[in-house]
Amino acid sequence: MAPFSLMAASVSCLAKSFSIFSCTSALARCTTVLPGTNFNLVRCLTSPASVPPKRPLNAYMRYVVLQKPVIARQHPDVKIIEIIRKVAQQWRSMSPQQKQPFEEAYQREMEQFQLDLKHYQAKLTPAEIQQQALERRQRLAKRKATRKKRELSSFGKPKRPRSPFNIFMSEHFVEARGTTVMDKMNSLLEDWRNLFSHQRQVYTQLAEDDKIRYKNEMLSWEEHMVEIGRSDLIREQSTKKATAKTVETTVDVKKKAKAKAVKAKGKSTATGNMTKSSPKAKTVKVTATKGK
Repeated sequence: MAPFSLMAASVSCLAKSFSIFSCTSALARCTTVLPGTNFNLVRCLTSPASVPPKRPLNAYMRYVVLQKPVIARQHPDVKIIEIIRKVAQQWRSMSPQQKQPFEEAYQREMEQFQLDLKHYQAKLTPAEIQQQALERRQRLAKRKATRKKRELSSFGKPKRPRSPFNIFMSEHFVEARGTTVMDKMNSLLEDWRNLFSHQRQVYTQLAEDDKIRYKNEMLSWEEHMVEIGRSDLIREQSTKKATAKTVETTVDVKKKAKAKAVKAKGKSTATGNMTKSSPKAKTVKVTATKGK
């Protein structure tokens, strides 16, 4: 019986070894399918602590995400802007009962987002909080600058003057060497450096004329902005000049008014003195006549 039990034990060990080998080979096949050479399973399963939770989409955006592919399949030749307009029209024509599922989904995810945000903020260090506040201010400043730039464009602000190289590049960009934009720009820069001085002078003169154009157009545009009550869009330097000019004009008016007042006071004083002195002169004259 001993040899038989020994043989059975060896067979079971051999089966276990085959099962282990098959599992490891299957794991190896799975890891070869996954992208990347340094794949870390723990890193993929755990989200990084430095990434804040994302704010959920509101009800309208949920409807847009749901309906945009449908309309795109129905109208394959329509542009994305027209698709968004169609989705917006559908959303406006929906009843509150039809919008309710999207609103409820947004409310549920918003509550979960607020909880996740509290947990995330509790784990932040003071340095990370300060860094996030700085990044937020930078984003807001960039967004504000973009909005102001769009507003200036909508009011027809003149374009800035071009440099000599920009004028040269715009004239020769089509026939420039290279297949990509960067290749063309590099070849144009090389050609610009190889130009003679009298050839560059032509583009320099064009740039000077463009500066004069910009200056005249900006003066007219700023005057128009003052007329329509949008002096906040004027350049800071021009605003300071206008303020200084206004102050200077006010000071001149006050000085002139003061000078007129002093002059009028002097005239009144002289007239009063003449009036006072005239009876004395008459008395002296009469006395002299009687004496004769």
